[in-house]
Amino acid sequence: MKNVYQIGAGMVGSAMAIDLSKNHNLFLADYDLNALKTIQSKNSNIQISQLDVTDSEALSEWIAPADIVLLAVPGFLGYKALETIINSGKNVVDISFSPENVLDLNTLAIEKGVTAIVDAGVAPGIPNYLLGYWDAQLNIESFEYYVGGLPKHPQPPFNYKAPFSPIDVIEEYTRPARMLVDHEIITHPALSDIEKIKFEDAGTLEAFNTDGLRSLLSTMNHIPNLKEKTLRYPGHAELMLEYRNKGLFNNQNIDETSKKLFEAWKLDENEIEFTVLDIIIKGDMRIITYHLYDEFNLESRTSSMARTTGYTATASINLILENLWNDYGVFPPEMVGVNPKCMQFILQYLSQRDIVISEKTL
Repeated sequence: MKNVYQIGAGMVGSAMAIDLSKNHNLFLADYDLNALKTIQSKNSNIQISQLDVTDSEALSEWIAPADIVLLAVPGFLGYKALETIINSGKNVVDISFSPENVLDLNTLAIEKGVTAIVDAGVAPGIPNYLLGYWDAQLNIESFEYYVGGLPKHPQPPFNYKAPFSPIDVIEEYTRPARMLVDHEIITHPALSDIEKIKFEDAGTLEAFNTDGLRSLLSTMNHIPNLKEKTLRYPGHAELMLEYRNKGLFNNQNIDETSKKLFEAWKLDENEIEFTVLDIIIKGDMRIITYHLYDEFNLESRTSSMARTTGYTATASINLILENLWNDYGVFPPEMVGVNPKCMQFILQYLSQRDIVISEKTL
């Protein structure tokens, strides 16, 4: 059994810790001792430690015995922590989705002999893996995906719940959305180009621009057209635009706003919710689509967002531990998905946990 050191004990962190502890020695750290104890109560073999991730010396000391590290902290804490982990010479999977460009740490990772897979969640994550795979098979002309995690029974006015930090969601609603159109990076405001899309399983949702392409803008810029949109219940985007236009997301108001939204958006532990993901890849006169729909798991009492995000990350951990991907450097999932064995491993790992991704070719 390998020693897996995980940083982050939130809702997604809980799902990952329980999953990893089945086959590995799992060491879990967070600043919130109550969150740590809650997870440990589900599996007493999980060893917990209270840790301030901003203390680089303490972090480096704590992960010293690790075979691999899983980083799952809020985005604003992610980059520095990832840099510390790489500096410590530890292989790592990161789902912090830092606003900084984590690919800037590639040279450091090579120098330290570290394998790092970043942005390995549901999205970014699953679409990236699949795009990397198909990019090696086709001359792709366009790639787009639509993703959202939502409560099954929405409550106004927000009709939304978040299993992670509201600050990360607000960042998503304020950062300009970049996309590729005819090989050129163009920028639209977040929450723009609202359209309604009807799904058989999720009903009618609205889609709007967010800045979710991240690494794809540099690693896949040979593809003419790249686009990502976030899914919410109709009306949510307009309400968030009102908040933004009133300055409630500005730096001077962000702390107060996030506190209020944390309460309003808090996903109850047993609340029924779902995650939906649609991917469309066009190339060589073919259209390949993928669809994922996952609901709160009643047996394990685990949210779909925790499952789809967390298990993609734990699959990536096992991918490295089983030596299927061992190159040195910082790799977003699209660079790993190029390897068919890696792509097959990820899909099989998710399927074994009842996360089904259906594929159609037109």
